[in-house]
Amino acid sequence: MRRFFFLFIGVQLGLFALAQVALVKQYLVLPWTGLLTRACASIVTQFDANAAAMGKVLWNPATGQGVSIEPGCNGVEAYIILVAAIAAFPATWRDRLWGLVLGFAAIQGINVLRVISLFYLGQWSEAAFHLFHTYLWQGLIMLDVLVFWLVWARSSTRRGAQSVACGIPGTVCT
Repeated sequence: MRRFFFLFIGVQLGLFALAQVALVKQYLVLPWTGLLTRACASIVTQFDANAAAMGKVLWNPATGQGVSIEPGCNGVEAYIILVAAIAAFPATWRDRLWGLVLGFAAIQGINVLRVISLFYLGQWSEAAFHLFHTYLWQGLIMLDVLVFWLVWARSSTRRGAQSVACGIPGTVCT
């Protein structure tokens, strides 16, 4: 347990520090944020023509209102926490890789819903936007990370126990 804790904290600190490096921001974080914005605009325009993406802003050209996807709102920080939890957990590299790929999809899927909902909430009610942005969605994104990690860790542990029970690492008993 102590090993998990220190590894979890260490990986987080390292990745959060790396995310602050100017080159990482310029070539990874900002392009990702732009892609996220365009993806959200693409989804919204399927049922509402009044949406456009410009850089990191999802906005309504008819009203001029929109949301800017800032650091902390692009899913990168939530993913860093998940990466640290998966890295610290004793699992096979294959299980870790699947956890990282599926976890990224889970976090970003929820984050797309978050951005789109905030886009509409901001146009409807500033008070509702602030309530959902500050409290509800922050908690739901972290809950997504926690639930995903718990499900992943449990399935990873089961597969590991099965392969050890068979006596052949990396295989599953039938």
